[in-house]
Amino acid sequence: MSPTSETAVTELVRPYPLPRRAVDDFARDGFVHLSAVLPAETVATYEPAVTSEVIRLNRQHRPLAERDTYGKAFLQVGNLWEHSAQVKELVFSRRLASIAAGLLGVESVRLYHDQALYKEPSGGITPWHADQYYWPLSTDRVCTLWLPLQETPMEMGPLAFARGSHIFSLGRDLPISDESEARIAQVLAEQDFEDVVEPFALGDASFHRGWTFHHAGPNSGSVPRRVMTVIYMDADIRVAEPANAHQVADRGWMPGAEVGAIPDTPRNPVLFDSRSQ
Repeated sequence: MSPTSETAVTELVRPYPLPRRAVDDFARDGFVHLSAVLPAETVATYEPAVTSEVIRLNRQHRPLAERDTYGKAFLQVGNLWEHSAQVKELVFSRRLASIAAGLLGVESVRLYHDQALYKEPSGGITPWHADQYYWPLSTDRVCTLWLPLQETPMEMGPLAFARGSHIFSLGRDLPISDESEARIAQVLAEQDFEDVVEPFALGDASFHRGWTFHHAGPNSGSVPRRVMTVIYMDADIRVAEPANAHQVADRGWMPGAEVGAIPDTPRNPVLFDSRSQ
């Protein structure tokens, strides 16, 4: 890929004026949708590099009709930053990491992992789930950045959240599946949680907590819904004893980190520290 423009790189470092209201909304609702997190031109600059790596590294080649519900939801490729210098610039953005730290109320955050999620045209729903079910981590001081790489109208299946559901425990024992879609949807409706969904302009992004229940509709558009995600964790978090088989597998994102230890590994660098500005 061609070198990134100096302007785009600068935008990844330039501080974002995080409003106090956004911090309060995140604490209350478990998520926040922020406008103009990055200039549209900056996101457009990095999209080709992300897409190129997704195409190169993707291992899902079965037709949509032959996949299960989760497989129809999106193509997913993790830790693209290890394969592309340009993608690394985006994933390691100080600007984005500082937002995560501000929302979580911590001094510093480190990388858990990145993941590109590409919902193909005619791709299906993303079932209701909570990300932290998969994470062998000691606290809930973790959040996910959801950064669309194109304008994302309703017909493309933008991410949707159950407002305030991060404090609700029913359904936390379910991996993403047909069962999670049915059971979590039912209990959230019974408890009158608001299902919040709205379009994303290019440059918008959302952040959500690990226990916030979320889902997405199908992509009825004609192009892929291209999204880059980055998971940030409190830099002082520790590796927890895995609670399920998925958490055993997810320890691979923190290679060599023992249970009870801070995951200070080459794959989990500190991306922002307010004490070293």
